[in-house]
Amino acid sequence: MAIKRIAVLTTGGDAPGMNAAIRAVVRYGISNNLEVMGVFRGWWGLINEELKVLNHRFVSGIINQGGTILKTARCPEFETEEGQKRAFNTVKKNAIDGLIVIGGNGSFKAAHIFGRKYNVPCIGIPASIDNDINGIDVTIGSDTAINTALAAIDNIRDTATSMERIFVVEVMGRDSGFIALTVALAGGCEEAVIPERKFNLEAICHDIVNGNIRGKISWIIVVAEGVGSAVDIAKKITEMTGLETRAVVLGHIQRGGRPTAASREMALNLGKVGVDCLLKGETDKTVGLCGGKITTVDFETAIKKKELKVDDLYSLIKILT
Repeated sequence: MAIKRIAVLTTGGDAPGMNAAIRAVVRYGISNNLEVMGVFRGWWGLINEELKVLNHRFVSGIINQGGTILKTARCPEFETEEGQKRAFNTVKKNAIDGLIVIGGNGSFKAAHIFGRKYNVPCIGIPASIDNDINGIDVTIGSDTAINTALAAIDNIRDTATSMERIFVVEVMGRDSGFIALTVALAGGCEEAVIPERKFNLEAICHDIVNGNIRGKISWIIVVAEGVGSAVDIAKKITEMTGLETRAVVLGHIQRGGRPTAASREMALNLGKVGVDCLLKGETDKTVGLCGGKITTVDFETAIKKKELKVDDLYSLIKILT
């Protein structure tokens, strides 16, 4: 079947670089004589037929913008039979020959189920600050999120050193310690508390007290949000050590901001390859970087739990601090 019209949507949490990916899909698609439709608010927009034909001008000036001009939304309705039927009716009614889904692990799970169930060609472009897609090295937006968190931790380090305090910094990572581990290592932090590794608060406090006796005047602990509250952990550290401890929750500042060069370049290249995949009749796959080369990975593999080299990274953090 010849591909004439495709649709692009962004789903799940936003990630810096999504706009660059949209731009690449639209302009490269048009250059291949495709009509490209934009679906607004992710799966919700597909269910409720909120879409429009996109042109060169619509994606002008967005390459440096964070977030997504197509918007995104959580959509529990898409998990229902009725919601999926309505989404498929939108696809049929608008003669859409294939979908490009820009998002993370949850987005690809939904695309995998929907595409197979209704025989709709779906190609994924991995965009997630959590870097949670199995089988590829890195997702669009993760580099930007790490640099955003790292800049904040560098600033906190100045105050921690000046005021001789302990800081507990909470970063994003509900199910993954990727951001916490990476910024803890790159920021020279003393501890990383992550979902993949059971932590012992008594041991951490023991290290803090011993370090304080030796003259160590500051300490930064990075906590992934899925493990617990930085506020609660900071309070317990103060109670257990008698040393002043402050909590900082970085929150959603990690999702926004201008995408780094790495996030933009990846988004533009993967957007182009995603369109090529649909043109070649491929489906149920994500494109991505693996070993420095662009490849495709079946959704069935991509949605499996991605294993981090937790022990190696954690050990390096402790050795270097």
